[in-house]
Amino acid sequence: MLIQDQAVLDENAAALGVPRKQLMESSGNAVAQVVREVADPGSDVTIVAGRGNNGGDAFVTARFLTDYDVRVRLLGRPETITTDIARENWEALQRAELDAQAVRDSADLDVGAPDVVVDAMLGTGVTGALREPAATAAERINDADATVVAVDVPSGVNADTGEAAGVAVNADHVVTFHETKPGLQDVDAEVTVADIGIPAAAELFVERGDLLRLSRDPQSHKGDHGEVLIVGGGPYTGAPALAAQSAFRAGADLVRVACPASVAREVQSFEEGIIMRSFAGEMLQPHHVDQLLDRAVEHDVVVFGPGLGNANGTLEAVGEFLEAFDGRAVVDADALQVVPDVDTDATLLCTPHQGELQKMGGETHEDWRERDDLVAGFADDLGHTLLVKGAYDVISDGETTRVNRTGNPGMTVGGTGDVLAGVAGALLCTQDPVDAGAIAAYANGRAGDLVVEDRGFGLTAADLLNAIPTALWGDSDG
Repeated sequence: MLIQDQAVLDENAAALGVPRKQLMESSGNAVAQVVREVADPGSDVTIVAGRGNNGGDAFVTARFLTDYDVRVRLLGRPETITTDIARENWEALQRAELDAQAVRDSADLDVGAPDVVVDAMLGTGVTGALREPAATAAERINDADATVVAVDVPSGVNADTGEAAGVAVNADHVVTFHETKPGLQDVDAEVTVADIGIPAAAELFVERGDLLRLSRDPQSHKGDHGEVLIVGGGPYTGAPALAAQSAFRAGADLVRVACPASVAREVQSFEEGIIMRSFAGEMLQPHHVDQLLDRAVEHDVVVFGPGLGNANGTLEAVGEFLEAFDGRAVVDADALQVVPDVDTDATLLCTPHQGELQKMGGETHEDWRERDDLVAGFADDLGHTLLVKGAYDVISDGETTRVNRTGNPGMTVGGTGDVLAGVAGALLCTQDPVDAGAIAAYANGRAGDLVVEDRGFGLTAADLLNAIPTALWGDSDG
């Protein structure tokens, strides 16, 4: 599990009815249990806590250690504690009149001479070298003649790599939650993985926690969030336009459309921001492939298929392109049927509905519980990621399988798949294929839900466009 995944799981658990406060209680109890295993009742325990949820876990730990002489030292001002639940647990210590004090200057930190030190300064969400006051605190913890129990990961250690960029806490025991972290295998400490009650559904179902993966650097520049090339059009003009517009709405910085010159003006008319890269003729043909490959390498992701049709030569051109392409692509619509027969080094996210899946050679089932295994098996055979659309969308690369439940019967209208392909293309610029497919399915379905909640059934695919940003970034209550 990567460090970001734990926050995703916590938020998904909350969306499923298991609030973070309950998880914090379980986490604190788990840490207290390890303290009991390494020290007898009556022992001195010093807890050095940070201002995030890692510190909140430790505040709970202090409440559970009623048979020990516990002192809590918060690094920083209480009013800067970063989450409501951590702040509530700090205030609970104050009301109980436990020895819980804030340390505003690292020079004032005195860990005492405890039997046990609990390191709860930073946890998994922070990388890079420790800064003050945590750096000094780590040195003082290491100098103490005490057994050190770290919460989630020793402060200063990268939870993904096990490396430290500077001083780090030398822990004897680590209590981590739900699943171990990759970097802990390189930490010379006894590791306890505590079950804190995160439901299995938080890993299976796509929920609002997955949207946490979309955080943006405030110092971002144009292009940092992806350039997408839509290859489509010919028989249809609306499909590539919908895909391009939805890619914009999903956060891509630049979107270009490669389509036959015969329909370029019509596609351009849908959205001023679309940059056209037309090719001669009325249909995609094999002689266009070299030109498309030259354009594709200038983009982060290619969305191949919306509105292309399956005229003579078109699917041959799709196959030739994919065989020569080694980048990232979303494959949709008629282009999907070529994928099973193509040997490609490209990273593909394929977005079939169940009928298209069967044409590709896959199997389906009315019950999503049966369908997810079938999709996973077929994805493993293909060597590509599948996003199989349905009342329950199934996303799998053969190893990781997710299920999305957003969406409604109003979305059976034509064009919603083109919107999904564009959203997936934008997200594939910055996300792994399974995460891109999962978030795209969630956002597309949630956009449809928002439209129906506002207007009722009778929506068009274009109605989804303005709802996509809300579904991705503005729908905090899920």
